[in-house]
Order: sequence, then structure tokens, then C-alpha cells
Amino acid sequence: MTGLWQSFVPEAPPSIVTMLAPETHTPPLLPTIAALLALSYLWGVIRLRRRGERWHPGRTVLFLSGCMLLAAVTGTETDSYGTVLFSVFMFQQLTLMITVPPLLVWGSPGRLLLRAAPNTGLGGIVQRAALGALRSRPARYVLHPAITIPLFLMSYYGLYLTSIANTALAYTGGHLALEVFFLLSGILFTIPALSDDPLPTRHGHGARIMDVSVEMVLHVFFGVIIMMSTTVLVDAFANPPAGWGIDPLEDQGVAGGLAWGYGEGPTVVILVVLLHRWFMDDTRRARAADARADRNGDPDLDAYNEHLADLARTTTPPVPRHTGGRSTNGEADVRTGETRPL
Repeated sequence: MTGLWQSFVPEAPPSIVTMLAPETHTPPLLPTIAALLALSYLWGVIRLRRRGERWHPGRTVLFLSGCMLLAAVTGTETDSYGTVLFSVFMFQQLTLMITVPPLLVWGSPGRLLLRAAPNTGLGGIVQRAALGALRSRPARYVLHPAITIPLFLMSYYGLYLTSIANTALAYTGGHLALEVFFLLSGILFTIPALSDDPLPTRHGHGARIMDVSVEMVLHVFFGVIIMMSTTVLVDAFANPPAGWGIDPLEDQGVAGGLAWGYGEGPTVVILVVLLHRWFMDDTRRARAADARADRNGDPDLDAYNEHLADLARTTTPPVPRHTGGRSTNGEADVRTGETRPL
């Protein structure tokens, strides 16, 4: 490959030290985007604090962690090793798709933008544009499971079990293009499940858990397929440098293990968070209902109690009525015990 986006193959075999060294061979597009996102977010937080408004520090930590992880996985020599080793490339893909997006989304950048941007001038234009984009019809379409789940299928099965990966990685800049695709597809999948920003539609708790569970199953089966494959699936990873002593088929097996193991970890965390939110939401609703019942009574409960009272009145047998010394039914005299006909 030649040109501005030419890939660089490190000379030393991969290790923690060599992989974390800064990469200086290609333009740092994604690291630059990560830095701009972090600075913009911090500007919004500082602006809120100057106005005396609160912003949860946990959201700030999560968002900045996502930015740092995005810069680390694409702006270090990890990116260079990812051009020749399937295992490193799979690590990048999983990080960009299932680890970075939840951290960014949990930071609620959309809500921060709407609160921090000025209401007049350029800030007002940005604010209205952002709100319109978040609630637009195209946003409704791209955030629908009918779009996000097939994107996940394409990112794994469609990419590696067809010739798409071979074609993309054969071009200059193909590696970067796939990284951008991984990040965007991960964000689109994560927003409907985790975001509390203004959205065009909001799924129920059960639907969110179902979507994440489907994604978890996709990881498991894809990892098994890669681990069981007896041929190298991607030509770009078929010939690692001979001096590294790495068997490409064994490296592919490591990539499959990462898709299975590493891919499940963040997904389980997301499921736990979703279940906790569901529980807390039901608890808040129950408490609110109890408070309303204490103040105003519970119409449903009152109606049910009245229904039970009506049933009791209609089903209680009548008490026998006696006239003088003779039973009204003509069966017995209450004083002598003799039975007399009416």
C-alpha cells in the first residue's frame, strides 16, 4: 500500500509495551475525533457548572473513558499490529463495537449538549438542529432493531464469511474505513438500549433486553465458527512476519476466542444494567401508585372491594323467620318441638 494512509508493519513481535507505543505513521483520524469529543464534553460540563447547574460526575468519567479507549485502540501501535494479525484486529473491532459505545452513550452527550448550548445565536441553532436530528424520522429508522441488528450481523458473519473483508483490507485506508464502520454500528446499536437522551422512540425494558441478548448469541456462534475454521478466512492476516513465529491459523483461533470471551463481558454488564433499570423503574412506579392511593384512595381496589361486598350480599342465605310458636316452614314448634303441618 502507498499513499497517505499507508499501513505500517512493526518490526518487533507484539507485546504489551510495543502495542501501547504511540503510532506516528498514519494520520490519527479517530484519535483526533476522540480528543475533540472529550474537549467538547468538558466544555459543556464547565459551562453548566458556571451557571450553577449540576451534572453527575459519573457521566463525565464514563464519557471520557470512552474517548480515551477510542484513542488508545486506534492511536497506538495496536492499530499497526491490527493490519497483520487477526487477533489484534478482532480486539480492535470488539472494543470499538461493544466497549467504547456504551461508555460514550452512558455519558449522555445529547442531553449535555441541549443543556449547555446557549439558547440564542449560534448555540440556539446548534441546539435546535441537535434536537431535531435526535427526534427526526431518519433517526427513528436507523435506530430501529430492523437496522441495528442486521448491521451487527454484517459486522461479523457478513464481513468474514464472505469476501467483504478481503476486498476492504486490500485497499489503502480499508482498515480505517472498517474501524469507522465498527464504531458507528456499535453506537447505533447501543443508543436505543442504553441512552436516556431525547430519542424519536423509546423501547420498553423487555425489548432492550431482547436486543442485547440477540447480540450476545451472535458473538457466541461467530466465535465458535472462527475457532473451528481450518482455513485462514482473511487474506490480509495470512502472512504475518516470519520473524514473529506466529501461525496465522492459531492467531485466527485466538481471534475467535476473543469474539466469544471478550465479546460476552461488556454484554453481560449491559444486561445487568438493563435489569437493574427495569427493577428500579418498577419500584418507582409502585411507590408512586402507593402514594397516590394513600392520598386519594385506589379506585381499582375500592371497586374490587365493592364487588366482593355485592357478592356477599347476594350469596348469604336468608335467616328463617318464625311466627308465634310455629315455624314458618311448618316443620316444628319451637316450644314443644312437635312438627305441625301448615
